[in-house]
Amino acid sequence: MFGYIIKRLLWIIPVLIGVSLILFGIMQMIPGDPASVLLGPKASQEAVETLNKRFGLEEPLHIQYYLLMKNFVTGRLESIYYKVEVIEIISQKLRATVELGLTALVIAVVLAIPIGILAAVKKNSVFDYFSMMLATLGISIPVFFTGILLIYIFSVIFNVLPSSGYGGPLWTKEGWAHLILPAFSLSSILIASTSRLTRSSMLEVLQEDFIRTARAKGVKEAVVVNKHAFKNAMIPVITNIGNQLAMLFGGAILTETVFAWPGIGRLAVKAVSYRDQPLVFGTILVLSFLYVVTNLIIDILYVFINPQISYS
Repeated sequence: MFGYIIKRLLWIIPVLIGVSLILFGIMQMIPGDPASVLLGPKASQEAVETLNKRFGLEEPLHIQYYLLMKNFVTGRLESIYYKVEVIEIISQKLRATVELGLTALVIAVVLAIPIGILAAVKKNSVFDYFSMMLATLGISIPVFFTGILLIYIFSVIFNVLPSSGYGGPLWTKEGWAHLILPAFSLSSILIASTSRLTRSSMLEVLQEDFIRTARAKGVKEAVVVNKHAFKNAMIPVITNIGNQLAMLFGGAILTETVFAWPGIGRLAVKAVSYRDQPLVFGTILVLSFLYVVTNLIIDILYVFINPQISYS
């Protein structure tokens, strides 16, 4: 197991290099330049050249990429717009994104797995049809539209929750009040996909021979479902959750924009609008790193759920 973890950690390096190359290529295709955005269309040629020289924007593309990677790794990458180090800006925004993402993930797991299990146990019941209908709607509706809908219902009509902003730490009432709507909006697609997959996986496992044997021996149905079927059905569910994390981080950009949530996703949107290449570079690489590490954690969880799996 230890050797597998080390190998996966080493794989993070080429993955991030590949992401950085693709990201750098996309940034070069974005129209406009930082100098025109920051200094305005009437800026003097001398001012434009000074800014470009300061941030290495007049260098050949391969030199620009080298400088971006070098400064990112050493923590000296400087934002063109904010004129401070990118790592400092990200560290200020990272907490809000992690709080939002983890809360959305917990909400999805706590709601989706019990719903999927109950829908499988009560196959073809009213609950089964109704829950799967809602799951289909959840997959079909974009995250940003779900966010707007939640704002309209709970902030405009009923006026019980704030529509935007960051309320502070999670241990405060104000913090939770501001977190509820964006977290539910972000988790909506994950809830829908996970509940559907949990249902189908449970239905498949419940038809296995060892389940029939357990029932024939007189084992209580609750024990059959919770002890025997549950663990065997969770492997594809956890795989789906790991795969959906990319969508979760991608959805965070839209969700943070809709709810004015001060996280990395919203920061990335601002960085693109400012043509702040170093800040775009840093934020996307950090999000990619979080995604890769989270998938590694998901792989390690397989062993705890099913001890028969081995990475040796």
